[in-house]
Formats: sequence, C-alpha cells, structure tokens
Amino acid sequence: MANQRQNKVNSAVVTEMASILREVKDPRVADAFVTITAARVSPDLKYCRLYFSTLGGDGKEIAKGLRSASGFIRSRLAERLNLRVTPELTFEEDVSIEHGAHIAEVLKRLENERAERGITDGGESEDGDE
Repeated sequence: MANQRQNKVNSAVVTEMASILREVKDPRVADAFVTITAARVSPDLKYCRLYFSTLGGDGKEIAKGLRSASGFIRSRLAERLNLRVTPELTFEEDVSIEHGAHIAEVLKRLENERAERGITDGGESEDGDE
C-alpha cells in the first residue's frame, strides 16, 4: 500500500514540476530547456530525488541553479500538493538518454563492422566457413 502512495506522489511531483520550473527566475534554469524525467520519494515521503534532462545547457550549472531555487520550488510544491510534509528536494542530471544514444551508436558500429566482414545473422560468413 505504501508503494502505491509513493508512486502517486512521484507522479504528482513530476506533473507539478513541469509548471513550477517555468516560474523559476534563475537564469541557469530559465535560459535552458529543463525537463523533470522522474521523481523518487523516500518511503517516509520526507526526501525526493528529482532527475532532470536538459537541452541546450550545461547540466552541472543547471543543477546548481535548481539547488539554488530549491526553496522556492519546494514552497510552490507545498502549495500544490496536499502532503503533511513537503519532501526535501535533491536534483540529479538524468544521463540515461545520452547513455542510450551511446549504446545505440556502439551497436550500429558493430553492425556495420559485421556487414563489412560479410557475417550473416547465423554467425557464418557468406562463403560457408564457420
């Protein structure tokens, strides 16, 4: 039952953060396209780790800007969510998209190398040798 509550709070936090980030005046955040990709609240709902991705900005600088604005963000979150205790926020850059793109690039390179050597999907070369 507690897990369902965590999932609901995670979802609500991500939804609300989309509009709250537009209100942040810190230029490190306001000048970059920042998206909250996930939220993970602790079982006691006192702490929340927010994962963000960005387009057109330095992730470390944006993280500093988000940390700087965390009091404002937390107060806005408290206004919008009906929670007994508003969780303490920490921000981490979500590098899963970059990691996925890197893996796709490596797989494509391996596929191209295989094609150049004439190896088929069956693991045999085209001339019948194993």
